[in-house]
Amino acid sequence: MKSNILMHMADGLISVPVGIVFMIISIIGIAFSLKKIKESKDEKKIPMMAVMGAFVFVAQMINFTIPATGSSGHIGGGILLCLVLGQYPAFLALCSVLVIQCLFFGDGGLLALGCNMFNMGIIPCFLIYPLVVKPLLTKKLNKQRIILVSLLGVVLGLELGAFCVVLQTLISQVTELPFTLFLGLMLPIHLAIGIGEGIVTGAVVSYVYKENPKMVDHALKDQSFETFNIKKLIYVFLTLVVLIGGCLSLYASSQPDGLEWSIGGITGNSEIEASGDIKEVLSKIQQTTSFLPDYQFSNSEGKLGTATSGIVGGAITIFVLGSIGYIMTRKKDE
Repeated sequence: MKSNILMHMADGLISVPVGIVFMIISIIGIAFSLKKIKESKDEKKIPMMAVMGAFVFVAQMINFTIPATGSSGHIGGGILLCLVLGQYPAFLALCSVLVIQCLFFGDGGLLALGCNMFNMGIIPCFLIYPLVVKPLLTKKLNKQRIILVSLLGVVLGLELGAFCVVLQTLISQVTELPFTLFLGLMLPIHLAIGIGEGIVTGAVVSYVYKENPKMVDHALKDQSFETFNIKKLIYVFLTLVVLIGGCLSLYASSQPDGLEWSIGGITGNSEIEASGDIKEVLSKIQQTTSFLPDYQFSNSEGKLGTATSGIVGGAITIFVLGSIGYIMTRKKDE
Protein backbone atom coordinates (compact mmCIF):
# COMPACT_ATOMS: atom_id res chain seq x y z
CA MET A 1 0.00 0.00 0.00
CA LYS A 2 1.30 3.43 -0.85
CA SER A 3 2.17 5.75 2.03
CA ASN A 4 0.37 9.07 2.14
CA ILE A 5 3.54 10.88 3.16
CA LEU A 6 5.02 10.70 -0.36
CA MET A 7 5.34 14.25 -1.61
CA HIS A 8 7.31 14.79 -4.78
CA MET A 9 7.04 14.56 -8.57
CA ALA A 10 7.37 11.01 -9.92
CA ASP A 11 9.07 9.70 -13.08
CA GLY A 12 5.78 8.82 -14.76
CA LEU A 13 5.11 12.50 -15.55
CA ILE A 14 8.26 13.34 -17.49
CA SER A 15 10.39 12.16 -20.39
CA VAL A 16 14.05 11.22 -20.13
CA PRO A 17 15.29 14.33 -22.03
CA VAL A 18 13.27 16.65 -19.78
CA GLY A 19 14.59 14.89 -16.69
CA ILE A 20 18.18 15.22 -17.91
CA VAL A 21 17.85 18.92 -18.83
CA PHE A 22 16.45 19.91 -15.45
CA MET A 23 19.01 17.77 -13.66
CA ILE A 24 21.79 19.65 -15.46
CA ILE A 25 20.24 23.01 -14.53
CA SER A 26 19.92 21.94 -10.90
CA ILE A 27 23.51 20.62 -10.76
CA ILE A 28 24.74 23.96 -12.07
CA GLY A 29 22.80 25.64 -9.24
CA ILE A 30 24.37 23.28 -6.69
CA ALA A 31 27.88 23.86 -8.05
CA PHE A 32 27.40 27.63 -7.95
CA SER A 33 26.06 27.48 -4.39
CA LEU A 34 29.00 25.33 -3.27
CA LYS A 35 31.37 27.87 -4.79
CA LYS A 36 29.69 30.72 -2.90
CA ILE A 37 29.73 28.79 0.38
CA LYS A 38 33.41 27.97 -0.10
CA GLU A 39 34.20 31.64 -0.74
CA SER A 40 32.36 32.73 2.39
CA LYS A 41 34.42 30.51 4.74
CA ASP A 42 31.57 30.99 7.26
CA GLU A 43 32.10 27.98 9.50
CA LYS A 44 29.63 29.35 12.07
CA LYS A 45 26.76 28.99 9.58
CA ILE A 46 27.30 25.26 8.95
CA PRO A 47 25.65 23.86 12.10
CA MET A 48 22.61 26.06 11.47
CA MET A 49 22.47 24.93 7.82
CA ALA A 50 22.57 21.29 8.91
CA VAL A 51 19.88 21.69 11.57
CA MET A 52 17.59 23.79 9.37
CA GLY A 53 17.92 21.25 6.56
CA ALA A 54 16.83 18.53 9.00
CA PHE A 55 13.99 20.75 10.19
CA VAL A 56 12.69 21.13 6.63
CA PHE A 57 13.06 17.37 6.07
CA VAL A 58 10.78 16.52 9.00
CA ALA A 59 8.46 19.48 8.42
CA GLN A 60 7.79 18.24 4.89
CA MET A 61 6.46 15.03 6.44
CA ILE A 62 3.57 16.99 8.00
CA ASN A 63 0.92 17.08 5.31
CA PHE A 64 -1.84 19.47 6.41
CA THR A 65 -5.41 19.12 5.16
CA ILE A 66 -6.78 21.76 2.77
CA PRO A 67 -10.39 22.23 3.96
CA ALA A 68 -13.25 21.33 1.61
CA THR A 69 -10.95 19.97 -1.12
CA GLY A 70 -10.03 16.40 -0.19
CA SER A 71 -6.39 17.39 -0.66
CA SER A 72 -3.43 18.21 1.55
CA GLY A 73 -0.17 20.10 1.33
CA HIS A 74 3.26 20.31 2.90
CA ILE A 75 5.87 23.03 3.11
CA GLY A 76 8.57 23.34 0.48
CA GLY A 77 10.92 25.29 2.71
CA GLY A 78 12.84 27.30 0.12
CA ILE A 79 11.87 30.79 1.29
CA LEU A 80 12.14 29.77 4.94
CA LEU A 81 15.68 28.51 4.46
CA CYS A 82 16.70 31.60 2.47
CA LEU A 83 15.50 33.94 5.21
CA VAL A 84 17.32 32.02 7.95
CA LEU A 85 20.51 30.99 6.12
CA GLY A 86 20.87 33.08 3.01
CA GLN A 87 20.35 32.13 -0.62
CA TYR A 88 23.15 29.67 -1.33
CA PRO A 89 23.17 27.61 1.89
CA ALA A 90 19.38 27.46 1.57
CA PHE A 91 19.49 25.98 -1.92
CA LEU A 92 22.17 23.46 -0.96
CA ALA A 93 20.18 22.43 2.13
CA LEU A 94 16.96 21.99 0.18
CA CYS A 95 18.62 19.98 -2.59
CA SER A 96 20.25 17.74 0.03
CA VAL A 97 16.85 17.09 1.57
CA LEU A 98 15.36 16.17 -1.82
CA VAL A 99 18.26 13.84 -2.69
CA ILE A 100 18.02 12.08 0.68
CA GLN A 101 14.24 11.70 0.35
CA CYS A 102 14.61 10.30 -3.16
CA LEU A 103 17.48 7.87 -2.57
CA PHE A 104 16.75 6.59 0.92
CA PHE A 105 12.97 6.92 1.18
CA GLY A 106 11.82 6.49 -2.43
CA ASP A 107 10.06 9.86 -2.42
CA GLY A 108 10.00 11.41 -5.89
CA GLY A 109 11.42 9.77 -8.98
CA LEU A 110 15.15 9.54 -9.59
CA LEU A 111 14.66 10.84 -13.13
CA ALA A 112 12.39 13.60 -11.79
CA LEU A 113 14.90 14.64 -9.10
CA GLY A 114 16.23 17.48 -11.23
CA CYS A 115 12.70 18.75 -11.84
CA ASN A 116 11.94 18.60 -8.12
CA MET A 117 15.13 20.51 -7.29
CA PHE A 118 14.27 23.10 -9.94
CA ASN A 119 10.63 23.54 -8.92
CA MET A 120 11.22 23.54 -5.16
CA GLY A 121 14.75 24.97 -5.06
CA ILE A 122 15.78 27.02 -8.09
CA ILE A 123 12.47 28.88 -8.28
CA PRO A 124 12.22 30.06 -4.66
CA CYS A 125 15.96 30.45 -4.00
CA PHE A 126 17.17 31.93 -7.30
CA LEU A 127 14.06 33.74 -8.55
CA ILE A 128 11.48 34.62 -5.89
CA TYR A 129 13.89 35.28 -3.03
CA PRO A 130 16.35 37.62 -4.79
CA LEU A 131 13.77 39.36 -6.98
CA VAL A 132 10.84 39.73 -4.56
CA VAL A 133 11.52 38.73 -0.95
CA LYS A 134 15.00 40.15 -0.45
CA PRO A 135 14.32 43.64 -1.89
CA LEU A 136 11.14 44.03 0.17
CA LEU A 137 12.77 43.01 3.45
CA THR A 138 16.11 44.75 2.93
CA LYS A 139 14.32 48.12 2.80
CA LYS A 140 12.57 47.55 6.12
CA LEU A 141 12.89 44.57 8.44
CA ASN A 142 10.36 43.95 11.20
CA LYS A 143 8.13 41.12 12.39
CA GLN A 144 4.99 42.26 10.56
CA ARG A 145 6.83 42.72 7.29
CA ILE A 146 8.50 39.30 7.64
CA ILE A 147 5.08 37.64 7.93
CA LEU A 148 3.57 39.47 4.94
CA VAL A 149 6.60 39.09 2.67
CA SER A 150 7.01 35.43 3.64
CA LEU A 151 3.41 34.79 2.64
CA LEU A 152 3.86 36.62 -0.67
CA GLY A 153 7.14 34.88 -1.48
CA VAL A 154 5.90 31.39 -0.66
CA VAL A 155 2.69 31.80 -2.66
CA LEU A 156 4.54 33.13 -5.70
CA GLY A 157 7.13 30.34 -5.46
CA LEU A 158 4.54 27.57 -5.17
CA GLU A 159 2.38 28.95 -7.97
CA LEU A 160 5.37 29.20 -10.32
CA GLY A 161 6.56 25.77 -9.22
CA ALA A 162 3.11 24.28 -9.88
CA PHE A 163 3.08 25.91 -13.31
CA CYS A 164 6.49 24.38 -14.08
CA VAL A 165 5.25 20.91 -13.08
CA VAL A 166 2.44 21.25 -15.62
CA LEU A 167 4.81 22.68 -18.23
CA GLN A 168 7.38 19.91 -17.70
CA THR A 169 4.59 17.35 -18.07
CA LEU A 170 3.33 18.99 -21.27
CA ILE A 171 6.79 19.18 -22.84
CA SER A 172 7.47 15.55 -21.96
CA GLN A 173 4.37 14.30 -23.82
CA VAL A 174 4.37 10.99 -21.96
CA THR A 175 0.92 11.46 -20.43
CA GLU A 176 -2.47 12.52 -21.72
CA LEU A 177 -3.09 15.11 -19.01
CA PRO A 178 -4.80 18.11 -20.68
CA PHE A 179 -2.70 21.22 -20.11
CA THR A 180 -5.53 23.63 -19.35
CA LEU A 181 -7.40 21.30 -17.01
CA PHE A 182 -4.21 20.19 -15.25
CA LEU A 183 -3.16 23.81 -14.77
CA GLY A 184 -6.67 24.74 -13.63
CA LEU A 185 -6.41 22.22 -10.81
CA MET A 186 -2.76 22.75 -9.88
CA LEU A 187 -2.76 26.53 -9.47
CA PRO A 188 -5.75 26.91 -7.11
CA ILE A 189 -4.78 24.01 -4.85
CA HIS A 190 -1.18 25.23 -4.60
CA LEU A 191 -2.46 28.72 -3.83
CA ALA A 192 -4.20 27.24 -0.79
CA ILE A 193 -1.09 25.23 0.11
CA GLY A 194 1.02 28.36 -0.33
CA ILE A 195 -1.10 30.29 2.15
CA GLY A 196 -0.60 27.50 4.70
CA GLU A 197 3.15 27.33 4.09
CA GLY A 198 3.41 31.11 4.10
CA ILE A 199 1.89 31.25 7.58
CA VAL A 200 4.31 28.58 8.83
CA THR A 201 7.27 30.31 7.21
CA GLY A 202 6.32 33.68 8.67
CA ALA A 203 5.93 32.17 12.13
CA VAL A 204 9.26 30.32 12.06
CA VAL A 205 11.25 33.25 10.65
CA SER A 206 9.57 35.66 13.08
CA TYR A 207 10.70 33.44 15.95
CA VAL A 208 14.27 33.44 14.64
CA TYR A 209 14.09 37.23 14.22
CA LYS A 210 12.84 37.63 17.78
CA GLU A 211 15.65 35.48 19.17
CA ASN A 212 18.37 36.95 16.97
CA PRO A 213 17.41 39.87 14.68
CA LYS A 214 20.97 40.06 13.33
CA MET A 215 20.70 36.55 11.94
CA VAL A 216 17.88 37.35 9.52
CA ASP A 217 19.56 40.63 8.59
CA HIS A 218 22.88 38.89 7.91
CA ALA A 219 21.11 36.18 5.89
CA LEU A 220 19.48 38.84 3.72
CA LYS A 221 22.84 40.51 3.14
CA ASP A 222 24.76 37.23 2.69
CA GLN A 223 26.94 38.18 5.63
CA SER A 224 28.79 35.95 8.09
CA PHE A 225 27.25 34.53 11.28
CA GLU A 226 30.63 34.73 13.04
CA THR A 227 29.73 37.71 15.24
CA PHE A 228 26.78 36.31 17.22
CA ASN A 229 25.71 33.30 19.27
CA ILE A 230 23.31 30.86 17.61
CA LYS A 231 23.58 27.95 20.06
CA LYS A 232 20.07 28.46 21.45
CA LEU A 233 18.51 28.39 17.98
CA ILE A 234 20.44 25.24 17.09
CA TYR A 235 19.19 23.49 20.22
CA VAL A 236 15.62 24.66 19.63
CA PHE A 237 15.52 23.39 16.05
CA LEU A 238 17.25 20.14 17.00
CA THR A 239 14.49 19.59 19.54
CA LEU A 240 11.87 20.36 16.90
CA VAL A 241 13.48 17.87 14.49
CA VAL A 242 13.12 15.10 17.06
CA LEU A 243 9.60 16.15 18.10
CA ILE A 244 8.26 16.58 14.58
CA GLY A 245 10.08 13.65 13.01
CA GLY A 246 9.40 11.21 15.83
CA CYS A 247 5.93 12.31 16.96
CA LEU A 248 4.03 14.88 14.91
CA SER A 249 4.77 13.11 11.61
CA LEU A 250 2.45 10.34 12.81
CA TYR A 251 -0.50 12.72 12.51
CA ALA A 252 0.04 13.92 8.94
CA SER A 253 -3.05 14.17 6.77
CA SER A 254 -3.95 11.03 4.83
CA GLN A 255 -5.37 13.09 1.96
CA PRO A 256 -3.43 13.16 -1.35
CA ASP A 257 -1.13 16.12 -1.80
CA GLY A 258 -1.79 18.87 -4.35
CA LEU A 259 -0.09 17.13 -7.27
CA GLU A 260 -1.69 13.74 -6.61
CA TRP A 261 -5.07 15.41 -6.07
CA SER A 262 -4.80 17.25 -9.40
CA ILE A 263 -3.83 14.10 -11.31
CA GLY A 264 -6.60 12.15 -9.58
CA GLY A 265 -9.12 14.82 -10.51
CA ILE A 266 -8.35 14.20 -14.18
CA THR A 267 -7.59 10.48 -14.39
CA GLY A 268 -9.33 9.10 -11.32
CA ASN A 269 -5.97 7.73 -10.17
CA SER A 270 -3.35 9.76 -8.31
CA GLU A 271 -0.46 7.77 -9.79
CA ILE A 272 0.86 7.56 -13.33
CA GLU A 273 3.06 4.55 -13.97
CA ALA A 274 6.54 5.14 -15.38
CA SER A 275 7.38 3.10 -18.47
CA GLY A 276 10.49 2.60 -20.56
CA ASP A 277 13.83 0.85 -20.10
CA ILE A 278 15.67 3.81 -18.60
CA LYS A 279 12.93 4.51 -16.08
CA GLU A 280 12.84 0.84 -15.11
CA VAL A 281 16.59 0.84 -14.48
CA LEU A 282 16.33 4.03 -12.40
CA SER A 283 13.43 2.53 -10.47
CA LYS A 284 15.49 -0.57 -9.64
CA ILE A 285 18.39 1.62 -8.47
CA GLN A 286 16.00 3.58 -6.25
CA GLN A 287 14.50 0.39 -4.84
CA THR A 288 18.01 -0.77 -3.94
CA THR A 289 19.02 2.46 -2.18
CA SER A 290 15.69 3.03 -0.37
CA PHE A 291 16.09 1.33 3.00
CA LEU A 292 12.90 2.95 4.34
CA PRO A 293 10.71 3.04 1.21
CA ASP A 294 7.64 5.26 1.47
CA TYR A 295 8.89 6.24 4.95
CA GLN A 296 8.13 2.75 6.24
CA PHE A 297 9.92 -0.51 6.97
CA SER A 298 9.92 -2.78 3.92
CA ASN A 299 6.66 -4.66 3.31
CA SER A 300 4.95 -3.10 6.32
CA GLU A 301 3.24 0.07 7.40
CA GLY A 302 2.89 1.57 10.82
CA LYS A 303 3.69 4.41 13.15
CA LEU A 304 7.07 2.96 14.10
CA GLY A 305 8.26 3.11 10.50
CA THR A 306 7.10 6.70 10.09
CA ALA A 307 8.71 7.85 13.35
CA THR A 308 11.93 6.02 12.51
CA SER A 309 11.98 7.63 9.07
CA GLY A 310 11.60 11.08 10.59
CA ILE A 311 14.42 10.62 13.08
CA VAL A 312 16.75 8.79 10.69
CA GLY A 313 16.06 11.21 7.83
CA GLY A 314 16.75 14.19 10.05
CA ALA A 315 19.99 12.64 11.29
CA ILE A 316 21.18 11.82 7.76
CA THR A 317 20.42 15.39 6.65
CA ILE A 318 22.44 16.83 9.55
CA PHE A 319 25.36 14.52 8.77
CA VAL A 320 25.34 15.20 5.01
CA LEU A 321 25.02 18.99 5.28
CA GLY A 322 27.44 19.18 8.19
CA SER A 323 30.03 17.18 6.25
CA ILE A 324 29.62 19.19 3.06
CA GLY A 325 29.74 22.46 4.96
CA TYR A 326 32.85 21.46 6.90
CA ILE A 327 34.68 20.41 3.74
CA MET A 328 33.71 23.58 1.87
CA THR A 329 34.48 26.10 4.63
CA ARG A 330 37.47 24.69 6.49
CA LYS A 331 40.48 26.94 6.31
CA LYS A 332 43.58 25.28 4.95
CA ASP A 333 46.75 25.60 6.97
CA GLU A 334 48.89 28.45 5.85
